[in-house]
This record gives sequence, C-alpha cells and structure tokens, in this order.
Amino acid sequence: MTLEATLLRHGSRLLLTSKRRPLINGSTKSCVSWTRFAAPSLTTIKHHRFNSSSNSNNIIGNLPALHHHYSHHDANSNNNHRRSIHSSNITNLGKSAIASPTLPNLRALTPTVRDAILSDLNQVDIDKNGIIDSEELKILLSKHATSFTDDEVVELTELFYASTGGHGVEVMRFLEALDAAIAEKSTSGGGEMSENEKISPLVEEGKFKTHPLGIGTCASEYMFSKTHGKYTPEQLEIELTHVPPVTALDKGALFAVKCFRFGFDQATGWNRGSMTPEKILNRAIFLETVAAIPGMVAAIIRHFRSLRNMTRDGGMLNMFLEEANNERMHLLTFIRLKDPGMIFRAAVIGAQGVFATGFGLAYVASPAFCHRFVGYIEEEAVLTYTKIIKAIEEAEEGSELAQWKAHPAPKIAKGYWHLGENGTVLDVMKAVRADEAEHRDVNHAVSGVPDDTVNPLYDPRERLDSMLAKYVRDIMEREQQEKGDKKATSTTAL
Repeated sequence: MTLEATLLRHGSRLLLTSKRRPLINGSTKSCVSWTRFAAPSLTTIKHHRFNSSSNSNNIIGNLPALHHHYSHHDANSNNNHRRSIHSSNITNLGKSAIASPTLPNLRALTPTVRDAILSDLNQVDIDKNGIIDSEELKILLSKHATSFTDDEVVELTELFYASTGGHGVEVMRFLEALDAAIAEKSTSGGGEMSENEKISPLVEEGKFKTHPLGIGTCASEYMFSKTHGKYTPEQLEIELTHVPPVTALDKGALFAVKCFRFGFDQATGWNRGSMTPEKILNRAIFLETVAAIPGMVAAIIRHFRSLRNMTRDGGMLNMFLEEANNERMHLLTFIRLKDPGMIFRAAVIGAQGVFATGFGLAYVASPAFCHRFVGYIEEEAVLTYTKIIKAIEEAEEGSELAQWKAHPAPKIAKGYWHLGENGTVLDVMKAVRADEAEHRDVNHAVSGVPDDTVNPLYDPRERLDSMLAKYVRDIMEREQQEKGDKKATSTTAL
C-alpha cells in the first residue's frame, strides 16, 4: 500500500490529508506530497520517500511552517542533485527524510556557495512559500549593503516588480538564474547559449525575447534610471574619441558637422584672441539652447510613431527625453553666470526655429543619420569643453579665468551634479563634459539600430542579470573570507 499525503498550508494553519492506492508490483512505497497555496496560483511540490515500514498514523495533522535546508549529492561522478527538507517541528515521521525535487544542473555555483545562497533566500522568504517577491528581494539586497547602494536597491526592487508583473519567482528558478548570470551564459533571450552565440542585450530579428526568470521588456517602456549628478573622479576623466565614418550616411553626417563647426567658429571668433569667461559663456549658452533640441525631437517623433502604430518603443523615448533635459540643465546652470541680452535671445529664437524644423524633417527621413550627426556634434562638444577645462587649469593666477578654479558653482549645479558645498565652476565644466561624452557614445550606439530594439543602455533583463551576478560575487567573497578566517583560526590553535 502507498501513503500519499497532501499538506495544505492556508494562512498560519497547515492541514494534512491522505489517501491510499496499491502499487503495481505489490511492494510498499510511501509517498508524501504537500501542496502550498500561494495566491494567486497554486504551487504543488511532491516529495517522495521509500520505506517499507511507513505508518500513516505517524503523521501529525497540524504542523508549523517548515524550515528548509538543502544538501548536495553527487554519486557515481554524475551531477545529480538532491534537496533535503528538515524540520525539528515534524515528529514521528519515520526514519527517512523528506526529499525534494532534483536541483537544476548548476554550471558555476559550487555546493558551498549554492548552500549559502539558499540559506540567504530562506531567511528573506518571510511567508515561507518558496517564492521570492519584490519586497523579499529588497530585504535580500539590503543585507548586502556593501555591494548595493540604497538607490540601487530601490531601483532594482521596482524593476523586478515591474518586470515580473507583481509576481514572485520560485526559489529554484531564482537559483538557476543566479548560476546563469555568474557563468555569463545568460542572455536577453534566456536559456542555454551555444558556444558560438554572441552575448548581446539587443533583441534579434526585431523580436522581444524572454529572460530566464520570465522577465520581459515592459519596464523599459516607462523606467529609465540615469543620474548624471554622481560622477566619480575616474568618470570625470574623459577620453577624446572618434567614430570613423563607414557608410555614405556616416560621411555625410560628419561633413555636415564639420561645416557647422567651421561656420560657427568663424561667426563667433572662437579661435581668435585669448579665451575669456565672456567668450566661453556666450558660446556655451547659445550652443546649449540648440543642443537640447535633438533629444526632444527624437522623443516626440518616436512617441507619435508608437501611438500611430500601437507598438512599443523599447525605452529609447525615455532616454532621449532625459538627454534633452540634461542639456537644458547645462543651460540653466550657465545663465546663472551670465544673463544674455535681448539680441542674444532673439538669435536663440531664430536658431531654434531653423534647427528644430530641419532636424525634425531629417529625423523622419533617417533617424540613423540624425543620431550619427548628433554623435559627431557631441564629439566636438567634448573637444570644446576639454579646451575650456585646460584653459581654466592653466590660467595665470589673478586672471579672470583663473577665478573659476575657486568660484562657487551655482546652487542648481551643486544640486544636480552633487558637487558638494565647495563645488566650483571648474567642477561644473568637468561634469558637463562627462555628460556630453555620454551623449556622444549613446547616439553613436543607437545609430542604425532597428526601431523595435530595446534600449541597449537600459535593458531590464541585462540590468537584472548584472544585479544577480553582483549578488553572487558578494556571496562568493564572503565564503572565501570565512574560509580564510577558519583556516587562520585552525592554524593559530595548532
């Protein structure tokens, strides 16, 4: 006879029911099955044990929550895994332990690291339902404060919730995703990669793929996290780069930028005479009023296309809006250092009308050309701000330009770039240059990508993969440290 027990957990109460059925070969086989209700779905996990002397009367019908412990089993040099569940609160169950379903085949996680992760997950699994939800993920990441900042914890928790549609993820699937992430085998398409498959955050053939955890790309439509204000000293050291033109479109974009640069330099006398604060501010203010146009035009056109075609945008729209606002913040900072006159403002109105109209028509015709054009424009912007920074740093003491090394930055700049209470105008110039370098790289990167491509700079799947790998590395480092401490203690004892 076989004992099949179904354990039902509802709220804080556990109920046990059973029924009997004969085995085909007549041998005695005891099977224990327990079913867990976790709204909105029913999750069933069956645990089998084999014992010829099992007795149904030994099973208690009102049990507290189970505490899980997982163990690794490797027999005959194979990779079979077994998870065992132990509970001190379960009495008279017989001599055999309740075994769990087979663990997934892990490629990178060692048994020690795996057990540490499972222990970590079990601790944050508040309701003990074997599922990790967004709130439990938040607790998990908060436990690793040395690896995740408060902002990252909030962002990743929200991203996880949005990407999974509010659902949780089973612990074993979460473990498998952790293993895939640390093995650098997880792609935006999910699953096992072939040896020749290229890792890429972009979708292939215009199709939105699925993450191993079931995480999709919905969040990219309304979430984009980029804080320009928290540059490290290393990030402020910008390299001058240039993307060589390859196609006729690239060459046309570069030629247009060179013509624009030459004409503007001649009209403003940029290369004539010495560099002064007045000359710098006139140039910076005028160009920033125009530089904020491309991002906004691109976002508006993509927005209308998404509405018209009733399709997703992939998150590009949010990125270009943020780029436009970033350029606007440059302008709002510089006008705190100089208030332009009426003639200057009239010139800005005329330039905006001409450039916005021309760029809008060009973007409708060829987004790839426009993004390449902006990429080359930003290359010139980085070069200009590099010259400005060098001029300030090398200015003679006592000169008007040298005062910018100590002159306090405008309040709006200190708040936006987190320059601190001692932030200077020179610090502002370095932050602005870092912004322009990012716009340079972004526009070159998106030039020519398919319209339905997920934002390559903020793919939810790639972002979460990065978080998973970061978490596992932290666990590995802790295990190594504990192993070293134990070894040192053992050596000292001897």
